[in-house]
Amino acid sequence: MKIDLTETTASKVNKALVQGRRAIGTPAIGMVLTLVIVTDEENAYDALKAANDASREHPSRTLVVIKRVSRSPRDRAKARLDAEVRVGADAGTGETVVLRLYGEVIDHAQSVVLPLLLPDAPVVVWWPVNAPLDPANDPLGSLAQRRVTDTYSAENPIEELAERARTYTPGDTDLSWTRITPWRSMLAAALDQNPCQVASVEVEGEEFNPSCELLAMWLASRLDVPVKRTVSAGPGLTAVRMETDCGPIVLDRADGSLATLCMQGQPDRAVALKRRETAELLAEELRRLDPDDTYASALRYGVDRLGGPAGRGERASAPASSEGGAKGGAAGSGERESGQQDQPQGQSQGQDDAPGDAAAGDAPKKGAAKKAAPK
Repeated sequence: MKIDLTETTASKVNKALVQGRRAIGTPAIGMVLTLVIVTDEENAYDALKAANDASREHPSRTLVVIKRVSRSPRDRAKARLDAEVRVGADAGTGETVVLRLYGEVIDHAQSVVLPLLLPDAPVVVWWPVNAPLDPANDPLGSLAQRRVTDTYSAENPIEELAERARTYTPGDTDLSWTRITPWRSMLAAALDQNPCQVASVEVEGEEFNPSCELLAMWLASRLDVPVKRTVSAGPGLTAVRMETDCGPIVLDRADGSLATLCMQGQPDRAVALKRRETAELLAEELRRLDPDDTYASALRYGVDRLGGPAGRGERASAPASSEGGAKGGAAGSGERESGQQDQPQGQSQGQDDAPGDAAAGDAPKKGAAKKAAPK
């Protein structure tokens, strides 16, 4: 059921939601959160489709905020709000309100959104494109417990990663980080099976792909070894090579779907690392709404400390551990629960890489490597 409202107010939108629920025979509210999508007209359809698909797992009230550009000074001086209310089959398993803002009301979007939030329910704000550099201090971002951006859609992803690190606030996250959850899980499992000492790492992927940088920074921050970033033709993240005292460990995915895990003394294994759709990534982020400390530590490591085209210089040497040599073990102990971190997307534009569900979102801890290190 769809209800169109022209030159309306937030109060009339709330009344239309109640009217729509009664009309389809479901007066009760069964939503678990409010998802606010801030986008433009060009990307609104794809973002709303992804949110509707994710609502099958997380029934929510979805508020789509579209800021329309006014061409003339007269139109820019006039405040106007148009709304489209969708309930029932047209809104997935929740409710959807598409809000189109014109004129001066664009600068006060939070005043329109605030009365429409579900009471006593968490709020998530998602910017598919044109995210603010400091989401927590954005008027809409300040209303949310969780703020989701996508650095992949930025004009200069590497510079934006550096800015995200500078302005990071607990609750911030990025779909570029979500896409590498399966990669991190697979690398953590490989080091758990092979408790060797890691000497160096190489991360290979297409240029201007922030997921590659985030994976490299995560490995560098957890292993405390030199990490080199190299460029390939893609798609997305293509390979990770770790040099250890037990032989090389290589996770190679050349086709964006099926990867091969190679370890010394073991047969090569095929691993499903399919690139996932935006809806799957969004659903993963909505599963857990507390701060992601592992993402924060990887982000703050700094792109410029990586070797290769992404960083300005390679790390000269890794600090030796107390037992001599670089620390082994790859996992981050503060990592998220399984299946919650990184997820690859499908073949859509904002997609990166990430295999199926991440079972162990974190790599092995550094202590595992210490056991293997010669005293």
